[in-house]
Amino acid sequence: MGGLDSLSEAAEPKKVLLLGQKPDGHPKATHEYMAGQQVLARLLAEVKGVEAKVIQADDPWAEGPELLKQADGVVLFVSEGARWIQADPRRLDAFTQLAARGGGLSTLHWGMGTKEAAPIEPFVKLFGGCHGGPDRKYQVLKGAEVRVAEHAIAQGIAPFKTDEEFYYRLKFAPGERPVTPVLQVPIDGVVETVAWAWDRPDGGRSFGFTGLHFHANWKKPEYRRLMLQGVLWSLKQEIPKEGIAVDLPDEAFELKP
Repeated sequence: MGGLDSLSEAAEPKKVLLLGQKPDGHPKATHEYMAGQQVLARLLAEVKGVEAKVIQADDPWAEGPELLKQADGVVLFVSEGARWIQADPRRLDAFTQLAARGGGLSTLHWGMGTKEAAPIEPFVKLFGGCHGGPDRKYQVLKGAEVRVAEHAIAQGIAPFKTDEEFYYRLKFAPGERPVTPVLQVPIDGVVETVAWAWDRPDGGRSFGFTGLHFHANWKKPEYRRLMLQGVLWSLKQEIPKEGIAVDLPDEAFELKP
Protein backbone atom coordinates (compact mmCIF):
# COMPACT_ATOMS: atom_id res chain seq x y z
CA MET A 1 0.00 0.00 0.00
CA GLY A 2 1.07 3.58 -0.57
CA GLY A 3 3.08 5.47 1.99
CA LEU A 4 1.78 8.56 3.68
CA ASP A 5 4.58 10.66 2.18
CA SER A 6 2.72 10.49 -1.13
CA LEU A 7 -0.07 12.71 0.15
CA SER A 8 -0.16 16.37 -0.77
CA GLU A 9 1.20 18.69 1.89
CA ALA A 10 -0.29 22.14 2.35
CA ALA A 11 1.76 25.14 3.43
CA GLU A 12 -0.25 25.23 6.65
CA PRO A 13 -1.36 21.96 8.28
CA LYS A 14 -5.03 21.11 8.03
CA LYS A 15 -6.50 21.15 11.52
CA VAL A 16 -9.06 18.42 12.19
CA LEU A 17 -11.21 18.04 15.30
CA LEU A 18 -12.04 14.43 16.20
CA LEU A 19 -15.16 14.87 18.33
CA GLY A 20 -16.23 12.11 20.69
CA GLN A 21 -18.22 11.73 23.89
CA LYS A 22 -18.37 9.62 27.03
CA PRO A 23 -20.32 6.29 26.90
CA ASP A 24 -23.99 6.71 26.06
CA GLY A 25 -25.44 3.63 27.77
CA HIS A 26 -24.71 1.08 25.05
CA PRO A 27 -22.89 -2.11 26.11
CA LYS A 28 -19.13 -1.90 26.48
CA ALA A 29 -17.23 -2.30 23.20
CA THR A 30 -20.07 -0.59 21.29
CA HIS A 31 -20.44 3.16 20.66
CA GLU A 32 -16.88 3.64 21.95
CA TYR A 33 -16.64 7.20 20.70
CA MET A 34 -13.46 8.36 22.41
CA ALA A 35 -11.59 5.09 21.89
CA GLY A 36 -12.54 5.09 18.22
CA GLN A 37 -11.34 8.63 17.72
CA GLN A 38 -8.05 7.73 19.39
CA VAL A 39 -7.53 5.01 16.77
CA LEU A 40 -8.27 7.49 13.99
CA ALA A 41 -5.91 10.02 15.60
CA ARG A 42 -3.07 7.50 15.48
CA LEU A 43 -3.68 6.97 11.77
CA LEU A 44 -3.83 10.69 11.04
CA ALA A 45 -0.68 11.33 13.10
CA GLU A 46 1.35 9.74 10.30
CA VAL A 47 -0.05 12.05 7.62
CA LYS A 48 2.02 15.05 6.66
CA GLY A 49 0.09 18.28 6.42
CA VAL A 50 -2.65 17.24 8.87
CA GLU A 51 -2.97 17.96 12.60
CA ALA A 52 -5.70 15.99 14.37
CA LYS A 53 -6.90 16.61 17.91
CA VAL A 54 -9.24 14.35 19.87
CA ILE A 55 -11.81 16.32 21.88
CA GLN A 56 -14.48 15.10 24.27
CA ALA A 57 -17.51 17.14 23.26
CA ASP A 58 -20.11 16.37 25.91
CA ASP A 59 -22.72 19.06 26.47
CA PRO A 60 -22.61 21.93 27.08
CA TRP A 61 -19.29 22.03 25.13
CA ALA A 62 -19.19 25.77 25.58
CA GLU A 63 -15.77 26.14 23.95
CA GLY A 64 -16.92 24.28 20.85
CA PRO A 65 -17.91 27.16 18.57
CA GLU A 66 -14.52 28.84 19.03
CA LEU A 67 -12.66 25.61 18.34
CA LEU A 68 -14.70 25.07 15.18
CA LYS A 69 -13.76 28.54 13.92
CA GLN A 70 -10.12 27.44 13.88
CA ALA A 71 -10.72 24.05 12.25
CA ASP A 72 -10.41 22.89 8.65
CA GLY A 73 -12.34 19.70 9.25
CA VAL A 74 -14.37 17.70 11.75
CA VAL A 75 -15.04 14.02 12.36
CA LEU A 76 -18.28 13.58 14.30
CA PHE A 77 -18.56 10.39 16.40
CA VAL A 78 -21.05 11.27 19.13
CA SER A 79 -24.47 10.24 20.40
CA GLU A 80 -27.39 11.35 18.22
CA GLY A 81 -25.13 13.78 16.39
CA ALA A 82 -27.75 15.41 14.16
CA ARG A 83 -29.69 16.47 17.23
CA TRP A 84 -26.50 17.36 19.15
CA ILE A 85 -25.27 19.79 16.49
CA GLN A 86 -28.52 21.73 16.72
CA ALA A 87 -28.84 21.68 20.52
CA ASP A 88 -26.89 24.96 20.66
CA PRO A 89 -27.57 27.64 17.99
CA ARG A 90 -23.94 28.81 18.28
CA ARG A 91 -22.76 25.27 17.58
CA LEU A 92 -24.95 24.91 14.49
CA ASP A 93 -23.76 28.29 13.23
CA ALA A 94 -20.12 27.26 13.70
CA PHE A 95 -20.64 24.06 11.72
CA THR A 96 -22.46 26.03 9.02
CA GLN A 97 -19.60 28.50 8.79
CA LEU A 98 -17.04 25.69 8.62
CA ALA A 99 -18.94 24.21 5.68
CA ALA A 100 -19.27 27.61 4.01
CA ARG A 101 -15.51 28.06 3.94
CA GLY A 102 -15.05 24.64 2.34
CA GLY A 103 -14.22 22.61 5.45
CA GLY A 104 -14.23 18.83 5.48
CA LEU A 105 -17.13 17.20 7.34
CA SER A 106 -17.12 13.51 8.25
CA THR A 107 -19.64 11.61 10.35
CA LEU A 108 -19.62 8.12 11.80
CA HIS A 109 -22.41 5.82 13.02
CA TRP A 110 -24.68 7.51 15.63
CA GLY A 111 -22.90 10.76 14.89
CA MET A 112 -25.29 11.03 11.92
CA GLY A 113 -28.33 10.16 14.01
CA THR A 114 -31.48 11.71 15.39
CA LYS A 115 -34.53 10.04 16.89
CA GLU A 116 -36.71 12.99 15.96
CA ALA A 117 -37.32 14.15 12.40
CA ALA A 118 -36.79 17.88 12.91
CA PRO A 119 -32.94 17.85 12.89
CA ILE A 120 -32.71 15.83 9.67
CA GLU A 121 -32.82 18.57 7.03
CA PRO A 122 -30.23 20.93 8.57
CA PHE A 123 -27.87 18.01 9.13
CA VAL A 124 -28.25 16.71 5.57
CA LYS A 125 -27.33 20.16 4.26
CA LEU A 126 -23.99 19.79 6.04
CA PHE A 127 -23.10 16.11 5.81
CA GLY A 128 -25.16 14.86 2.85
CA GLY A 129 -26.86 12.02 4.74
CA CYS A 130 -28.69 11.33 8.00
CA HIS A 131 -29.96 8.32 9.94
CA GLY A 132 -32.97 10.07 11.35
CA GLY A 133 -36.59 10.13 12.35
CA PRO A 134 -38.99 7.50 13.68
CA ASP A 135 -38.72 5.55 10.39
CA ARG A 136 -34.94 5.14 10.57
CA LYS A 137 -33.63 1.65 9.84
CA TYR A 138 -30.77 -0.28 11.46
CA GLN A 139 -29.86 -3.93 11.66
CA VAL A 140 -27.08 -6.15 13.02
CA LEU A 141 -25.77 -8.35 10.21
CA LYS A 142 -23.48 -11.37 10.43
CA GLY A 143 -21.07 -11.83 7.57
CA ALA A 144 -22.45 -8.89 5.61
CA GLU A 145 -21.04 -8.74 2.08
CA VAL A 146 -19.65 -5.25 1.58
CA ARG A 147 -19.45 -4.00 -2.00
CA VAL A 148 -16.86 -1.34 -2.84
CA ALA A 149 -17.37 1.40 -5.41
CA GLU A 150 -14.72 3.06 -7.56
CA HIS A 151 -13.91 6.20 -5.63
CA ALA A 152 -10.78 7.83 -4.22
CA ILE A 153 -11.94 7.00 -0.68
CA ALA A 154 -12.14 3.29 -1.55
CA GLN A 155 -8.73 2.97 -3.23
CA GLY A 156 -6.93 -0.09 -1.92
CA ILE A 157 -10.12 -1.59 -0.44
CA ALA A 158 -11.40 -4.87 -1.89
CA PRO A 159 -14.87 -6.31 -1.20
CA PHE A 160 -15.00 -7.87 2.28
CA LYS A 161 -17.33 -9.40 4.85
CA THR A 162 -18.09 -8.06 8.29
CA ASP A 163 -20.31 -8.38 11.35
CA GLU A 164 -21.87 -4.96 11.86
CA GLU A 165 -24.85 -2.90 12.87
CA PHE A 166 -25.45 -0.85 9.76
CA TYR A 167 -27.82 2.09 9.43
CA TYR A 168 -29.62 2.12 6.08
CA ARG A 169 -32.46 3.75 4.14
CA LEU A 170 -30.73 7.01 4.97
CA LYS A 171 -32.04 10.47 4.15
CA PHE A 172 -29.69 11.83 1.49
CA ALA A 173 -29.18 15.26 -0.02
CA PRO A 174 -31.50 15.88 -2.99
CA GLY A 175 -30.83 18.06 -5.98
CA GLU A 176 -28.21 18.40 -8.68
CA ARG A 177 -25.33 17.22 -6.47
CA PRO A 178 -26.36 13.83 -5.11
CA VAL A 179 -24.14 11.82 -2.80
CA THR A 180 -21.87 9.15 -4.29
CA PRO A 181 -22.04 5.66 -2.76
CA VAL A 182 -18.68 4.34 -1.53
CA LEU A 183 -19.73 1.13 0.25
CA GLN A 184 -22.98 -0.77 -0.24
CA VAL A 185 -24.45 -3.84 1.49
CA PRO A 186 -27.41 -6.03 0.49
CA ILE A 187 -29.97 -5.82 3.31
CA ASP A 188 -33.31 -7.63 3.04
CA GLY A 189 -32.89 -7.98 -0.70
CA VAL A 190 -32.07 -4.31 -1.34
CA VAL A 191 -28.59 -2.91 -1.98
CA GLU A 192 -28.16 -0.17 0.63
CA THR A 193 -25.56 2.59 0.77
CA VAL A 194 -23.65 2.51 4.07
CA ALA A 195 -20.79 4.88 3.20
CA TRP A 196 -20.91 7.91 0.95
CA ALA A 197 -18.99 10.88 -0.38
CA TRP A 198 -20.54 14.24 -1.19
CA ASP A 199 -19.10 17.16 -3.13
CA ARG A 200 -21.17 19.88 -1.50
CA PRO A 201 -22.64 22.81 -3.43
CA ASP A 202 -20.51 25.17 -1.28
CA GLY A 203 -17.32 23.62 -2.69
CA GLY A 204 -16.50 21.53 0.36
CA ARG A 205 -16.67 17.78 0.86
CA SER A 206 -18.53 15.51 3.27
CA PHE A 207 -18.05 11.82 4.06
CA GLY A 208 -20.16 9.42 6.10
CA PHE A 209 -20.01 5.79 7.25
CA THR A 210 -22.87 4.14 9.13
CA GLY A 211 -20.77 1.30 10.58
CA LEU A 212 -18.39 0.99 13.54
CA HIS A 213 -21.08 0.17 16.06
CA PHE A 214 -18.60 -2.45 17.30
CA HIS A 215 -15.22 -1.09 18.41
CA ALA A 216 -13.55 -4.38 17.40
CA ASN A 217 -14.10 -3.54 13.73
CA TRP A 218 -11.30 -0.96 13.95
CA LYS A 219 -9.04 -4.04 13.81
CA LYS A 220 -10.06 -4.57 10.18
CA PRO A 221 -7.66 -2.83 7.76
CA GLU A 222 -10.59 -2.13 5.42
CA TYR A 223 -12.27 -0.08 8.15
CA ARG A 224 -9.13 1.84 9.05
CA ARG A 225 -8.37 2.60 5.41
CA LEU A 226 -11.95 3.69 4.74
CA MET A 227 -11.99 6.08 7.68
CA LEU A 228 -8.53 7.51 7.10
CA GLN A 229 -9.03 8.00 3.39
CA GLY A 230 -12.55 9.33 3.87
CA VAL A 231 -11.35 12.02 6.25
CA LEU A 232 -8.40 12.92 4.01
CA TRP A 233 -10.66 13.09 0.96
CA SER A 234 -12.94 15.48 2.84
CA LEU A 235 -9.86 17.68 3.38
CA LYS A 236 -9.10 17.53 -0.36
CA GLN A 237 -5.94 15.51 0.17
CA GLU A 238 -4.70 13.21 -2.55
CA ILE A 239 -5.19 9.46 -2.02
CA PRO A 240 -2.71 7.02 -3.63
CA LYS A 241 -4.31 4.65 -6.13
CA GLU A 242 -3.10 1.67 -4.13
CA GLY A 243 -4.49 3.08 -0.89
CA ILE A 244 -2.69 4.09 2.29
CA ALA A 245 -0.91 1.73 4.67
CA VAL A 246 -2.88 1.59 7.94
CA ASP A 247 -0.89 -0.81 10.12
CA LEU A 248 -1.26 -0.32 13.87
CA PRO A 249 -0.11 -2.41 16.85
CA ASP A 250 -2.68 -4.53 18.68
CA GLU A 251 -2.58 -2.26 21.70
CA ALA A 252 -4.09 0.55 19.62
CA PHE A 253 -7.48 -1.19 19.76
CA GLU A 254 -7.55 -2.01 23.48
CA LEU A 255 -10.29 -0.49 25.60
CA LYS A 256 -9.28 1.01 28.91
CA PRO A 257 -11.17 -0.21 32.02
